[in-house]
Amino acid sequence: MKTSARLFAGTMLAGAVAAFPTVAFAQDSDPESESGASEPGNAIVVTGSRIQRTELTATSPVSSFDEEQIELDRAVTIEDISARIPQFAGGVNATQTGSDGRGAQTLDLRNLGQNRTLVLLNGTRMVPFSFRNAVDVNSIPAPLLKQVDVLTGGAAAVYGADAVAGVVNFIVDTAFEGVRVGGSWEGADDLQTYNTNLTLGASLGDRGGIVFYADYTDRGELLVGDRDFLADNTTSTLAGAGGNFTDVASGNFFAFDESGTLRTTRQTSDFSDLYPAVQPLERINVSTFFDYEIAPFAEIYGRAMYTKVDTVGAGRAGNNPVTVNETVFIDETNPFLTDDIRSRLTFVNGQAEVAVERTLGELGILTAATERTTTQYQIGLRGPLADWLRYDAYVQHGRVEEETVTSGDALRVDGSGNSRFAAIVNSVDIFGPGADLAGFGSNFVQEIRDRKQTVAAFSISGDSSPLFSLPAGPIRFAVGYEYRDESLETGDEAALVNGLTYRGSTGGVIVGGFDANEIYAEVLVPVLADKPFFQELTLEGAIRFSDFSNADVGNTDKLGFSWQVDDNIRFRGTRQTVVRAPNIGEFAAPVFSIPFSLLRTVPRLQPRYLGDPCVIGTGDQAQCDRFGAPPQGSYDSLDPANLTGQYFFGGNPDIGPENGTTYTLGAIITPQFARGLEIIVDYYDIRITDAVGQIQPVDALQSCYVDNPVADNPICQAISRDPTTGFIDDAFVNDRNLGVIEQSGVDIDVNHSIDLSSTGFVTGLRLGYQGTIVTDYTIQRNPVLDPVDCKGTFGFACSSDAVSLVQPDYRHRVAATFDADMGMLQFVWRRIGEVENASDRTEKIGAVDYFDINAQFDTGIYDMKINVGVRNLFDKEPPQPASPGAFGTYPGTYDIVGRTFGASASITF
Repeated sequence: MKTSARLFAGTMLAGAVAAFPTVAFAQDSDPESESGASEPGNAIVVTGSRIQRTELTATSPVSSFDEEQIELDRAVTIEDISARIPQFAGGVNATQTGSDGRGAQTLDLRNLGQNRTLVLLNGTRMVPFSFRNAVDVNSIPAPLLKQVDVLTGGAAAVYGADAVAGVVNFIVDTAFEGVRVGGSWEGADDLQTYNTNLTLGASLGDRGGIVFYADYTDRGELLVGDRDFLADNTTSTLAGAGGNFTDVASGNFFAFDESGTLRTTRQTSDFSDLYPAVQPLERINVSTFFDYEIAPFAEIYGRAMYTKVDTVGAGRAGNNPVTVNETVFIDETNPFLTDDIRSRLTFVNGQAEVAVERTLGELGILTAATERTTTQYQIGLRGPLADWLRYDAYVQHGRVEEETVTSGDALRVDGSGNSRFAAIVNSVDIFGPGADLAGFGSNFVQEIRDRKQTVAAFSISGDSSPLFSLPAGPIRFAVGYEYRDESLETGDEAALVNGLTYRGSTGGVIVGGFDANEIYAEVLVPVLADKPFFQELTLEGAIRFSDFSNADVGNTDKLGFSWQVDDNIRFRGTRQTVVRAPNIGEFAAPVFSIPFSLLRTVPRLQPRYLGDPCVIGTGDQAQCDRFGAPPQGSYDSLDPANLTGQYFFGGNPDIGPENGTTYTLGAIITPQFARGLEIIVDYYDIRITDAVGQIQPVDALQSCYVDNPVADNPICQAISRDPTTGFIDDAFVNDRNLGVIEQSGVDIDVNHSIDLSSTGFVTGLRLGYQGTIVTDYTIQRNPVLDPVDCKGTFGFACSSDAVSLVQPDYRHRVAATFDADMGMLQFVWRRIGEVENASDRTEKIGAVDYFDINAQFDTGIYDMKINVGVRNLFDKEPPQPASPGAFGTYPGTYDIVGRTFGASASITF
């Protein structure tokens, strides 16, 4: 590492003199609700800071989702939790189609992208599963969670790169003792989910403990055809499954419909009812957490986690079945020729030349079955060096091994390069549906991934009490070093790499990796205490020096304050610099390509291309003529058959890091005249520069032919035209540091507890409101393009990562919980605000409201709890805008399952 000693000295110096710090707020109650886990000596680790402290202190804005709520919601997967927190966007989830996520669940804070959200488990990094550095949070055992902390506003100086939008810290209960057996069921029409889990915990004398957890989850499959509102708005118009035939010599045309009846008009088929709207999931989780004091100054701790997930979804090319479109020779002796067929064919030397366009529905839709295994091991040592000084050192290694096998595809050619379909046309009845294609289709290994992450870290935290104390108390500090090594290897089967199959998109090998050495320091300075208007004033600062092998990553820092005026109000604020280093896919991936036509046949990809402006009539005519575009209305630019080029994408070895600055300013109000009332308001402002992005065809065509129709517009080079026809040909969308993303808004948390014990039945009422309001959100994808106002919008134009496609400017969750001796009853109202089409402001999706009911019963027998509830109580259907994403709606944001009943139970011995 570059001059490590000098960096370390500089870090220590910066930490000692920092005047302003980041300050994270933990809910003002008791240590059990704190945003962290307790340590020996009653120290508390707060999400958003490495400084351990013995009292609850406010730092960066943190929202928490506690164990009680996780139980009430009967959470089985993290998706069950993230869908209920207003700051989260859709991310990759069970409804994704044609995504390389393949059944994974990723997290996206504030619509800023899954690659800008850092995921931690008990304060340390989880291993990513993909080239994006995104974590499949299905590997986290939701029933074992004690708390989920969501820190929004950036935390790079504390946790390192990737914490641009914020941090999600999953806190697991590592102090459980006893035996707990649990299970749950969630049921909606045509979709069932089951979970069983076992937790064993034991103390190891008075020196530590061990917790073992295992669970099994089985989630069924929901098909498009299982929901009328999905089926009515999802189509895949393919060549008829009975075949369309043209005799080349005479031009005679005939076709067969899906019942096998001969027709004289072109036939089409729609297989979309068979597409998975919710992917099935089978998951096994086994985890162990332990800690043991081997000496008064040394406690060994660690974890071992294993998760195996099996899902079946869409391949990279979507679910559409194989379609052939080629000319073959039909023998006059073909046994499947009827008189009607024979009369339409022209035989020369015993053969007729016939153009065949036919969907091979007999092979089934294209599906991708993925097996993903995630393991992570951690071993650490921590303890006191003195009453005022502690250390913590750990090493962890994680690995995600993944294999995806596609079915429903077939080789186009044999070993000699001859058409395999042409070879069977005289031995298989291809005239009409139901052809015997046994042996024609094949399964292919679409991708094998091997993702590894190793982290080694050492930190020291303490205070200045042995040397000096300020009038308000000693200075607290934390310094540390972290090493991280990441690698990825991927590969496809040779037939896919070489483009020899019908539907498997071309792929290739990614081999890449990087390592990082980082030194950081934090300091917490108590300035005033127990003074008029200054019950407590603390300043906090942090700095991190980073050395990445794959990019020149700059240093990051944070400054902040926490000012407790009195028992009624506290103010807090932070200013932080953030950074995201290029992920492996961005700097190491070669250039891949898929057929351009997939941008019309795969629903997830459709927003990336909306037609040729010159043909639609929206383009500047002089610019259209300059680039040789065909006349207006001359061809259907949305017909996949007319899109014969390639869509090229991939990495860029010269790509650099993203940089940004975030600000937060907040107040925590706990009025003493209204006991039980807590109001938390935080303003945030995030600006990301050098944002990695691509110039998608829809943006390139808009810029080149509509917004800036000049000859030297460089964006025009992102799209080429066929030199003969002028049709849209190839697209080039490699990663580049192109954009600027800015977002600001307000988060509001209001909680009020009311004592109703005098009623004799209900002991209390808890009212909670959690909302987020986006006040400004713009994306400028390229300096040539104008910033797009993305506040309260939907559509691809305002997606920061092409995954989360809805950006509401208002979301909330309101809950009313009645407590009683026998349990509790909760009513929940979730609202997603109105949004408008980012590309056509006249199209709107109205606000959508969901209502849930949850109840918990405490039987009093062996701490047995029973939870029941109804999600989406009024069976609200998702909106179906004119410009939808997948399935005629936006399933990453809106509920496509419908009313869901659930029950869970656990018993502790």
